[in-house]
Amino acid sequence: MKNVSKRHYILTLIVSFVAIVVLSLCTIMTFYRKSVNDTLALAAETVKQEQEYMNSYLNRAVDAVEVTKITVEHMMREGRPGQDILNFLTNESAYYLQDIDAAFTGVYGVINGEYLDGIGWVPGGDYVPQERAWYKAAVAADGQPTLGQPYIDAQTGDILMSVSQLLYDGESVISLDVTLDPIQSETENIKLNGQGYAFVCDKSGLVITHSDKKEVGQNYTQGEMSVLMKGIADNDGEPFQTVVNDKKVTVFSYSIVDEWYVVMVITNEKLYHGIRKLIGHDIGVGIVLYIIIVFFCTRSKNSTDAIMSRLDETNNELTDLNNMVMQAFAKTIDAKDKYTKGHSVRVARYSRELVKRMGGTIREQDEIYQIALLHDMGKIRIPDNIINKPGRLTDEEFSMIKLHCVNGYHILKNINAFPDLAVGAKYHHERYDGTGYPSGLKGENIPRCARIIAVADSYDAMTSNRSYRYALPQKIVRDEMEKGKGSQFDPDIAEVMLRMIDEDEDYHMRQAEKMVSNILVVDDEKINIRLIENICKNEPLYKVIAAESGKQAIDIVGNQQIDLILLDIEMPDMDGFQTLEEIRKITDVPVIFVTAYKDYKLIERARQMGVEDYITKPFLPIVFLETLYGVIG
Repeated sequence: MKNVSKRHYILTLIVSFVAIVVLSLCTIMTFYRKSVNDTLALAAETVKQEQEYMNSYLNRAVDAVEVTKITVEHMMREGRPGQDILNFLTNESAYYLQDIDAAFTGVYGVINGEYLDGIGWVPGGDYVPQERAWYKAAVAADGQPTLGQPYIDAQTGDILMSVSQLLYDGESVISLDVTLDPIQSETENIKLNGQGYAFVCDKSGLVITHSDKKEVGQNYTQGEMSVLMKGIADNDGEPFQTVVNDKKVTVFSYSIVDEWYVVMVITNEKLYHGIRKLIGHDIGVGIVLYIIIVFFCTRSKNSTDAIMSRLDETNNELTDLNNMVMQAFAKTIDAKDKYTKGHSVRVARYSRELVKRMGGTIREQDEIYQIALLHDMGKIRIPDNIINKPGRLTDEEFSMIKLHCVNGYHILKNINAFPDLAVGAKYHHERYDGTGYPSGLKGENIPRCARIIAVADSYDAMTSNRSYRYALPQKIVRDEMEKGKGSQFDPDIAEVMLRMIDEDEDYHMRQAEKMVSNILVVDDEKINIRLIENICKNEPLYKVIAAESGKQAIDIVGNQQIDLILLDIEMPDMDGFQTLEEIRKITDVPVIFVTAYKDYKLIERARQMGVEDYITKPFLPIVFLETLYGVIG
């Protein structure tokens, strides 16, 4: 079956592969057209990204000028002297250079008729700032930031540009020199698959940066490039085709801060060259890659499936083991109290239902179940004679009982993966009004899991059997729960429990086990029966019923409720194994073999037949009683 499935899987992959190849061949022309469109879109996106970078770069310079302008105007209105303003410009120049952008080379300007330079440059006597291009551009812009025409710095050779803005008095101007080297570098990088060239120009056609630096400063509104500039203006950012230097080209352009253009030019021959070849090549590569991918994916799938299968098995085993360990802990705790068999499990079940009704997730329900299951872990360290005392506890004895909260906390606190186990164990006897123990916590200051367990624990205490009483009537339990709202219990959680009580019309939520368990002892020797009766005489929860033969035992099982059978193996007429086979036709009551045979083969045979345990004679009374409790509680 596995081989057939594998063949089907491979056949499906082959058919899919052939279908993809045929479909590719049928749609090759469509793919070609789409490739052309995608190429155009990619080229446009390339230029668009550079436009966004340049916009951001220049806008930061504009923002810097506007921020500086606000402060300078404030200082002017306060009548601050020119030296204060110069100091501010000096600090701003250093700040911009060091912390904002190394391309911001300095802030300067004309303030109240005086030229102030933030980098300490002192002009010559013939320098008239009002005649400079940056000043005139700012006045012409009438208060709006403006970009001046770029120029090459005579000392550094850098391409510089001034960003200027007129101040409120209509005469003062603030300006920031910005190097355009980053834009030049970006311009040189604008290509499509290594093809084409790019430039940045202003609306007058002046080339500001160019892939070929020799073109910087040229005016493209003149000569053959004028056709290109006219197309840029007419197409408003849309790609267009034209002829430059006798070659058909495609032009991509975008506006920068509404004053410049970033442009990429690429010949059509280079733009579309190789698309047809690439189509065939890509199909071939795609087929090869498809086969390789299918091969490795198949191997990976099989390997992953095997690993996941093993992981699932391991996780299930760990989960089952964890649940069994938790249940074993709970049974160990409950074993301390003869009269409250199953208390921890019931409290865990009630707690889970409370969380479910309060809108808790499955995970939250499972977590509260585990926390509640071990809430009484500390009782392991409380003496049995105190836990099982039939009468009223003394103050000293009650103080010992109270220790189980602290004991449980210290037993569980090192389970770091599940810290709420210790929290639930420690605080489940806190009261909502703050009078509980061990810490006297109050209200919602008590951990939520402990408040939930407190309600479930108290409910089970009232609905469980005790040495001095049976489970309380449901009405009394409800009245006590109602009375405890807001004092002993969180009122919201108690209200949920009250709804659960009201829905439990047949009073199923209580300890269902009988107080006394009937134990049938089947042995043809009366002395053995009397021995067991003598051992159990001080155990009020066990009632011994005797049968001296297998036939008599079968009659008793068929006519009355039996909770456990102690069955001898060697008996006349019908031995223990034969008797067990007949009993199993009537009931699945737990059975323990009690025999003088010390043979492991018999023990294994008994185990395979579902026998709970195997006690060999002679036995110690304490071992005998512990075995009984381990089977029926």
